[in-house]
Amino acid sequence: MSNEELEMMEDIITLTLEDDTVVDCEVIGIFEANDREYIAMVPTEGEDADNGQVYIYRYSETEDEQPVLENIEDEEEFEIASDAFDELLDSMEFDELFEDEDEEE
Repeated sequence: MSNEELEMMEDIITLTLEDDTVVDCEVIGIFEANDREYIAMVPTEGEDADNGQVYIYRYSETEDEQPVLENIEDEEEFEIASDAFDELLDSMEFDELFEDEDEEE
């Protein structure tokens, strides 16, 4: 999936957290790390949104293209997914810099 596709994603997913709190989240992007897909989301409102909380889950789809989110239980896997997400953000910011320069010309 290209960065352009990631930037255009404005899907809202409703999560039910372990403490039964319900949170609406905006999808930042779906990305790959170590041959697995992950999804990164930010809450749309509330304390976690104000604090810049990002939720990262393992991502897959059913045969009929319904999203499936799984908790990442393994700390090493979570680190790998977090690092890949950081790289994604860096590349998106890098691309935006060049887009801004092109618009100024």
